[in-house]
Amino acid sequence: MTEEATSYGNDVEQEMHRLNTLFADQRLAFRQQPVSNLQQRRNALSRLQQLLSRNSEELAAAVSSDFGNRSAFETRLLEIFTCCEGIRHSNRHLTAWMRPERRKTSLWFQPAKNRVYCQPLGVVGIVVPFNYPLYLAIAPLTAALAAGNRALIKMSEFTPATARVLKRLLADLFSEDEVAIIEGPAQVSEAFTALPFDHLFFTGSIPVGKKVMAAASRNLTPVTLELGGKSPAIIAPDADWRLAVKRIMIGKLWNAGQTCVAPDYLLLPEGQQERFVTEAQKVVRAFYPTISGNPDYTAIINQRHFQRLQKLLEDAAAKGARLIPLQKEKQPSLENCRQLPPMLLLDTNEEMSIRQEEIFGPLLPVIPYQTLDEAIQHINDRPRPLALYYFGKDRDSARIVLENTTSGGASVNGTVLHVAQEDVPFGGVGPSGMGHYHGREGFETFSKKKSVMYDSRFSAVPLLYPPYGKRAKLLLKWMMRG
Repeated sequence: MTEEATSYGNDVEQEMHRLNTLFADQRLAFRQQPVSNLQQRRNALSRLQQLLSRNSEELAAAVSSDFGNRSAFETRLLEIFTCCEGIRHSNRHLTAWMRPERRKTSLWFQPAKNRVYCQPLGVVGIVVPFNYPLYLAIAPLTAALAAGNRALIKMSEFTPATARVLKRLLADLFSEDEVAIIEGPAQVSEAFTALPFDHLFFTGSIPVGKKVMAAASRNLTPVTLELGGKSPAIIAPDADWRLAVKRIMIGKLWNAGQTCVAPDYLLLPEGQQERFVTEAQKVVRAFYPTISGNPDYTAIINQRHFQRLQKLLEDAAAKGARLIPLQKEKQPSLENCRQLPPMLLLDTNEEMSIRQEEIFGPLLPVIPYQTLDEAIQHINDRPRPLALYYFGKDRDSARIVLENTTSGGASVNGTVLHVAQEDVPFGGVGPSGMGHYHGREGFETFSKKKSVMYDSRFSAVPLLYPPYGKRAKLLLKWMMRG
């Protein structure tokens, strides 16, 4: 059992039993009531919004407890506000999403009619990572409920306080055969992903995502994988530097870089590294006058991840990188604080682990390029990222970058906040994930789009019934003409 899981003690077997019981109960409940109407779905979404708006302080305190320090403002802005916006968006558009969609009918089969219905899948599983435990539980749950499903949510073992509070609050507003929280260490997660859900939604790391997909494949369970990877930021020669530095650094330092769409490395014009260092130091010291003990600056989630980041720094320094602190404070000892000061890394190379692994912390390698084509080539030589950020004034240059790179999403002259846009899909590509959610795409992810043809009593099709005589052959020949 892992160090983080020891607090669960002998409750693991009990939680495994509870998991199987709840799964069976939800499947039975869905079979007994497979269709929920508009009013029922809106009621479920309203209950979810009520949970968030009435308990924001308690939820923020629970998240902060799990991190050792998490800015309460960031939790309310980046998690609770965005969840509420997603719920409001779904409630506003649910009538249109549920309405059967008209589709054209081939000339030869008229006057038949075609319709597409969005039908609930049934029981969905949602696996939540530690970094945004509220948003990454509630956002997919919003889509699942809007689509008329029931849901089991496996919270991260690294956020037990958040899991306990969310479990209690959900139980006050939902029956467990509608929505339920599952806790426990990795072995409970493995049992969770092995269940034959009607859809499995996972947010987390690439290595764990591969295991989730393998487990789901044994049941032919469809999956949505929201992973991560190394999302680049590009500063073009004509960029507004003050704007670019501020938005890159805030995107990097929200949640202390523990964000799947945080800028993972920066590409900037050759010779501009020192300029960026100077501007970044000014920005960071304005954002965070102190690091240790600052309630606005989030801690690294646990000792293991803190030490992982330390090893990335040690490996880079040993291989020739220059480590540039962005704050005057010395790095705290682990015993006192896990608030890791932000740092830039110059003169990095491909042999360094920090250039190969997703960083997930407040460390930013700065990589020079000579031409924009070289920057594009650098991105395309690597696995496709979850996000890409371009800073520059020239629209044609931005278009060239966007058209010649592939990423899950992108922002021009901004970072991270494209995730909060509910009317556009969010999702990865290749190693950064598969599938989409948010808004209508989330509703459709948790729905079966079922096509229905309403045939007519009057049709040309009977002319093609056997026996296939001369008339049928002439008609088929006519149908097949170009």
